[in-house]
Amino acid sequence: MSRRGDQLKKADKRGSRRAAAQRHEQARPKKGKRGGQRGQSAIGRWLRRLMLWGGLAALLGVVALGIAVGVSLGSLPSFNQLQATQTAQTIVLRARDGTEIVEMGPSYGEWLDFDQIPDSMKNAMVAVEDRRFYAHFGIDPIRLTGAVLESAMGNGRISATSTITQQLARNLFLNNNRSIDRKLREAVLAMALEWKFSKEQILELYLNKVYFGGGAYGIDSASRNFFSHPATELSTAEAAIIAGLVKAPSRYSPTADVDAAVARARVVLQLMQEQGYISPAQERVDIGAVRLKKQAGQNSLRYFTDWVLPQLDILLPETFEPIEVWTTIDVGFQQAASDAIRANSPAGTQGALVSLDRDGAVLAMVGGTDYVETNYNRATAAQRQPGSAWKLFVYLAALEAGYTPDDRVVDTPVTIDGWSPRNSNGKNVGETNLRTAFAYSINTVAAQLGQEVGFGTVASMARRFGITSPISTFPSMVLGSSEVRLIDLTRAFAAISAKGVSVEPYGITKVTTAEGRQIYRHERARAAQLVPDYVAAGITDLLQTAVNTGTGRAAQIGRPVAGKTGTTNSNKDGWFIGFSSGITTGVWMGRDDARAVSGLQGGRAPARAFAAYMSRAVAKRPVEEFETEVQLPEWQLEPDDEYFFGDPDDYYFIDEQGNLIEPGPRPSADGLPFPVEGEQVPDPRLRRGEPGQAASDEFLEEATGPPSPPMPRTVTPSADARRER
Repeated sequence: MSRRGDQLKKADKRGSRRAAAQRHEQARPKKGKRGGQRGQSAIGRWLRRLMLWGGLAALLGVVALGIAVGVSLGSLPSFNQLQATQTAQTIVLRARDGTEIVEMGPSYGEWLDFDQIPDSMKNAMVAVEDRRFYAHFGIDPIRLTGAVLESAMGNGRISATSTITQQLARNLFLNNNRSIDRKLREAVLAMALEWKFSKEQILELYLNKVYFGGGAYGIDSASRNFFSHPATELSTAEAAIIAGLVKAPSRYSPTADVDAAVARARVVLQLMQEQGYISPAQERVDIGAVRLKKQAGQNSLRYFTDWVLPQLDILLPETFEPIEVWTTIDVGFQQAASDAIRANSPAGTQGALVSLDRDGAVLAMVGGTDYVETNYNRATAAQRQPGSAWKLFVYLAALEAGYTPDDRVVDTPVTIDGWSPRNSNGKNVGETNLRTAFAYSINTVAAQLGQEVGFGTVASMARRFGITSPISTFPSMVLGSSEVRLIDLTRAFAAISAKGVSVEPYGITKVTTAEGRQIYRHERARAAQLVPDYVAAGITDLLQTAVNTGTGRAAQIGRPVAGKTGTTNSNKDGWFIGFSSGITTGVWMGRDDARAVSGLQGGRAPARAFAAYMSRAVAKRPVEEFETEVQLPEWQLEPDDEYFFGDPDDYYFIDEQGNLIEPGPRPSADGLPFPVEGEQVPDPRLRRGEPGQAASDEFLEEATGPPSPPMPRTVTPSADARRER
């Protein structure tokens, strides 16, 4: 019994151990599940760590931001100081005689306190620029988040997110650089402004300082400039127009583009209605009925100031202090130029004029018939076909290649690569000379010359004389198919007036601070001789003949004038460019849409405008005769087949058997030729015009044998000897 009981006890223990083992096995997870739980646990730990570190980073960022805002807050000026601070540079432009011609820069009008500003103006600005202005703390997180999401789902660009406070911070303390650093500083300063000033003070500062275009800073100046009354009298429609200007003052200015200004104002009114500032009836106000201030009459000086002011960014170091810019413009000449263009431009056309002194100083510049109507500067920006005025470069290339004004040419039908130019009168005169062909602008002769010297050579000549626009090398280019700028073509003619020396147009002579400290002075660019004197004299001969007896007769002013007309197909463009008494003037006329204009030939309206202006411009200058006598170098006076052999510094020798000897001298340090192995060196006295021996005794002895007479015979490098070949 005892033994039986022991066995039963042992069996019970074994069963208990098996049951426990089974329970343990059931409770223990399988191998795959255990790995998944461990992975989930690791991810959870990393998420917790990420949240922890992210929270710490955010906390540190908030602390750093708070410190930055606190530092900025301590350095912010007071409200009164900001109220008195000007945010833009004043620039006074003076004419060549020192008289003030215009003051550019800020116009602030009257400062309006918050309560003086019409509610419609405040509401319009908030509606279009910053609808949550009264709710945010300087930056708008909602607007910023929406912009980022839109960028991620759209084109990758973040749209404008600056609040009114950020814009104020930028206008007061920063520049318009789009860098991330500037945006961060802008945000910090905006929060500092919000901390220091009330919303009313911020909006007051903003509305009195924001730029609205046309030199107007603040709503009072804008109201007076655009509507001829103070901002306290602004209507809802007028307020909408002004509020719409902030986005792009030049694009939406009512004086520049009324339709664009009205369209933008309608957007502002719609936003005001959506945000509850105005009723639907007020939104439907007739903006087109708003009476804009009538601008003063035509002011052509603005074409010049628009051209010259951007140059200050290149010429000057960065400065925000008031400056005075002394220019080259002559007020009397400018008025004469404006009168000449308006009086002679055919109906429906525009006109432009550029006048340069002998050193390149711009004496007058007219970019259109009326600056108020259109401020597009056709004198410096427009590219138009010059017609026959381009022949200047064709004939320059021909003269440089060896032609003279008296050389005979033939006006006959010609075809070049399938192109057959015709003369304007449809006739051919047969044999004539170069001078007559140029004076009467014979197209077939120009085409033959271009083909002979090479169209690429003509293009290179134009580049040499300052043409910056693209140049075609097709045969038709000789008749002016490549578009040019008026100022560039005038510059080229000015170089001819300067006897072939390069001319660089400029409009600023010096810049000083308001106290008189000079910070810039013009220095004439290094001049280059573009063509030899005889080429400049030859082309001047041709240009003078064109005015005396050719197509430019209408440009005569009672003293020597040299110039060239230009007319394009169907009279779309008319040109005259010429010079007299050191002044070079170019005139262009045509339509902006390039439509044909009846009777618009270069020898008519443009030439008459040139004469009207130049007769006044040169009235007080002495009469100057042109140097037109062509003094060809000796080497070019030889027959054509001999001229191609080289430069006048190269000497050729003929022995008694008529064999040509080419020493090919090269310059040495002292300016005399030095010997190269195998060559003979002429006597240096020949270069100085002194009598001397043309070849060495050794050479003559080798070439002709021992001397039988007392002295060896020498052969001088004369033209007669060279012609014996």
